[in-house]
Amino acid sequence: MNPLLEQTRRHFFRDCGVGVGRIALASVLASTLTGASTTATSASEIATANGPFTPRQPHFPATAKRVIYLFMAGAPSQLESFDHKPKLAELEGSPLPPSVIGGQRYAFIQPDAAVLGPRFKFARHGQTDTEVSEVLPYTANIVDEIAIVRSVHTDQFNHAPAQLYVNTGSGVPGRASMGSWLSYGLGSEAEDLPSFVVLKSGGNLSGGAAMWNAGFLPSVHQGVPFRSQGDPILHVANPPGVDVRGQRETLDFMQQLNAIQLAKVADPEIRTRMEAYEMAFRMQARAPELMNFDDETQETLDLYGIDSDKSNQTFARSCLLARRLAQRGVRFIQLYHSGWDHHSNVEGGMRKQCEQTDQACAALIQDLKRQGMLEDTLVVWGGEFGRTPMVEASAALGRSNGRDHHPQAFTMWLAGGGIKAGARVGKTDELGFHIAERPVHVSDIQATILHCLGLDHERLSFRHRGLDFRLTGVEHRSPVEELLTS
Repeated sequence: MNPLLEQTRRHFFRDCGVGVGRIALASVLASTLTGASTTATSASEIATANGPFTPRQPHFPATAKRVIYLFMAGAPSQLESFDHKPKLAELEGSPLPPSVIGGQRYAFIQPDAAVLGPRFKFARHGQTDTEVSEVLPYTANIVDEIAIVRSVHTDQFNHAPAQLYVNTGSGVPGRASMGSWLSYGLGSEAEDLPSFVVLKSGGNLSGGAAMWNAGFLPSVHQGVPFRSQGDPILHVANPPGVDVRGQRETLDFMQQLNAIQLAKVADPEIRTRMEAYEMAFRMQARAPELMNFDDETQETLDLYGIDSDKSNQTFARSCLLARRLAQRGVRFIQLYHSGWDHHSNVEGGMRKQCEQTDQACAALIQDLKRQGMLEDTLVVWGGEFGRTPMVEASAALGRSNGRDHHPQAFTMWLAGGGIKAGARVGKTDELGFHIAERPVHVSDIQATILHCLGLDHERLSFRHRGLDFRLTGVEHRSPVEELLTS
């Protein structure tokens, strides 16, 4: 076949030595010099008009507008926090019966490891008469505001894949994160902040940046890591000698060039780049106000534990910043706090982490409520799996009185945004080993979160490489009805 017959208009303009890009650029430059407008919108408006962050209607009426997810990376022990098992104290030092263990294998202990009793005292609190550990006194004060699920389970038993699973619905990197799905499905109500913000404290994360990646979704929907003090994002501020006007003019010219290329090749990553430039520019004006807590009352700062002598400043500031981000329309705010991986000294480790997080977690709920925001803000707390009733001890590894990974059962809590305050879902057996009532898979939690935002988890999908992908995968999952107000 004669190749000339296959020439398209695009190929003609490309190959004739002029090209549609050069024609468009000449038009843009000419219009700029004469003061005329080439289009009805500016380059910056081209970047955002009908863009990926345009707010979209959910599948059905939502009970929540936004999510604040408090992810306790490393897996906090449910047996030292929300799932009291006195029977373990009676059996401490003895192995569990083989009939209980079954064929379960563990990462660091043998199935016949001795039982380790609860390290803390528990007491009942609130009108719900809920047992809470003594190391969570602030959470105990809000226990009637939260719904507790003691029967969560997962398919993963190592940290990295388990953390990925909770955040992306898959144990391997490359899938879209929950915040990215919400940004993709609903857009954003924030004009000058990202739709999906990430805040980190406490150390490294096993799952890494893949936990807030957009995966196969357009990369504009990936999470944007913020810092809780100083500039929220490094290298966003202008260097010395560059003023706002000069930056705006430079950015406008870059956006004109990008708009020409976008029209030419229709590459969605060009739109992502344009969105990123515009967002960075707008954030330069908004970030100082966002990060300045001077307009917060001393009562609020004291509520979160900020400016106290406790070692919880980073997480506490992140929680207050999360409320401020929520007020400004950010759709999904992900807080990661590491340090809950207690293979040794679970008592000391849990005490330290609770001291760093308990007050601020409870303050966030109280603050949202008094701001009138709790009713449409969904707050989620939990880790990637639970901890074994058996002790982990190894002279070779220098470990004693710890707990190993336990994917069979762990605890999470949710509040606000259509969640039934005071609800209690699921139970474990008297040893805290198996689920005895109402199993709730991690993907059921994901389906519940989407439901509160008005999204049907089976309809929210994205076609990639010939397959329709969903956050909750292909197995049958469903929202936890017992948690929902409607």
